[in-house]
Amino acid sequence: MRTRVCLHEPDCLSDVGLIQVSTMGGCLKWLWAHRNYLIIFIIPLLILPLPLVIKTPEANCGFVIILMSLYWCTECMPLAVTAFLPVILFPSMGIMVSEEVCVQYLKDSNMLFIGGLLVAIAVESWELHRRIALRVLLLVGVRPALLMMGFMGVTAFLSMWISNTASTAMMLPIAQAVLQQLSDTEARADEQELNQSVHDNLAFQTDLVMDQKVSLQDLKKDEAMETEVADSFSEQKTRAREEKYLQLSKGLSLSVCYAASIGGTATLTGTTPNLILKGQVDELFPDNKGVINFASWFGFAFPNMLCMLVFSWMWLQFMFLGFNLKRSFGCGSKNAGDREAYQVMRAEYKKLGRMSFAEAAVLIIFILLVLLWFTREPGFIPGWATVLFNMDKQLPNASCLRHSDAVDGDESSRNGCEGESMKAPPTLLNWQVVHEKMPWNIILLLGGGFALARGSEKSGLSLWLGQSLAPLQQVPPFVICLLLCLLVGTFTECSSNSATTTLFLPILASMATAIHLNPLYVMLPCTICASMAFMLPVATPPNAIAFSYGKLKVMDMAKAGLGLNVVGVVMINIAINTWGTAMFQLDVFPSWANVTVTTP
Repeated sequence: MRTRVCLHEPDCLSDVGLIQVSTMGGCLKWLWAHRNYLIIFIIPLLILPLPLVIKTPEANCGFVIILMSLYWCTECMPLAVTAFLPVILFPSMGIMVSEEVCVQYLKDSNMLFIGGLLVAIAVESWELHRRIALRVLLLVGVRPALLMMGFMGVTAFLSMWISNTASTAMMLPIAQAVLQQLSDTEARADEQELNQSVHDNLAFQTDLVMDQKVSLQDLKKDEAMETEVADSFSEQKTRAREEKYLQLSKGLSLSVCYAASIGGTATLTGTTPNLILKGQVDELFPDNKGVINFASWFGFAFPNMLCMLVFSWMWLQFMFLGFNLKRSFGCGSKNAGDREAYQVMRAEYKKLGRMSFAEAAVLIIFILLVLLWFTREPGFIPGWATVLFNMDKQLPNASCLRHSDAVDGDESSRNGCEGESMKAPPTLLNWQVVHEKMPWNIILLLGGGFALARGSEKSGLSLWLGQSLAPLQQVPPFVICLLLCLLVGTFTECSSNSATTTLFLPILASMATAIHLNPLYVMLPCTICASMAFMLPVATPPNAIAFSYGKLKVMDMAKAGLGLNVVGVVMINIAINTWGTAMFQLDVFPSWANVTVTTP
């Protein structure tokens, strides 16, 4: 038997090692490319022993919740697709019947969300939000601190009514255009100043030569030296200017995306977690008598939003601009750069032209909607909903009103179309625009969260969780609230704020009822903390949009966001323990929180 001997054994071993490394690298790449498929199939198998070993409705519901939590956190499937799992798993595992599960996907909170978005889409479609933003910025001015304040204020206001993503996507290009104009104008001014200095010096030296005080040879040496010094000075000024505007660009980009997230917390329809809270409270505590409504939420969240906005402005000023009040606020007359940057915004505003009929109509509808939201159930006085729907006399049939309106509209359109050249005005909103801009996935995500909450209640899992967390009754409430806010604030940095709120709120409600703590005492602040994701580009769409402009590094966002996260948690806890306690009587365990869970 003959054996083959490798004459170059070290080379052979190195080749084998390279092949092994290459094979391992290929395997890792394959695993990473197929990670979502592996997660989808492996996770259910890993947690399958839970319902098989513990054959109770609580264990079955726990299996569904853990499965959906891991799917939501890893995003191996779209969030909306994961939200459909209760439709299949709850009936098949005997937790709820199909009819009861499907009802959860279109509750009144979903309709509130859809109604608010329809008006927001109309505002975006007619660029009414752009007109409002530019008008306010023209009033504020272009000095650095005031410019940042103006962008943050406008973005936060818009985010109260339209999506945080849309307000960020609209405001950031305007901010970048203004900064670019300021930088270009300052560069031209520096170049003119340098050329004027060189020209004056050359004229002075020419006079010396003419007076025969300096030789021509010495003059040429001086000119060469001065040119070298001027070039070096010009490079230094250019680098200093570029660094200044890079820092200003970073601060302004972060201010816009942070203001969008902060502003969305001020109104009930401003961001999805707020509506999830209302839906969960109404689902878990049906006798709460509308404790969470538009007016009560605004009364609690709006002051907190203002405090967060002011602090975030000061924090970003400190990090990126410093506290040089004269430079930041611009005491004194405006320079040429300020005037030219102001003209950029003014030109953008003029491009919009005069306010059209459609813009005015959308603005009126928007104002009426906000007024109706505020006055529906203000809490301290009977609202229009309470008065109207408790009246003995029957209200006019809405379908008849719509029919009469349609008839009047047909007549007016016929009168208006008598001339062939006449065209009907465009509609304020059409279905194509709604279909493109409506976030249907969020509506389904809301429904999935409501189904989970209902399933936890029906299966008895909520009761079991509450009993398990009963020892927390010995811990002071403010400590519990603070720790839970930190937990939610950390979790939302790497998970969707909607998914975070959907997962945590039913558990928090069960814990609160078990230790006889007002459920709103922990549910309210944790809901707002779910929107305080400031550290990572992937945490929220506004962060990702700001990061996509290429000026920010991950460390810039992490350093700025860490301080805001900590202060946000502290401010929310101050709010819930001061005016929040007074508004919602959080120091008393309410009667509506006494719910009895029936196990099927």
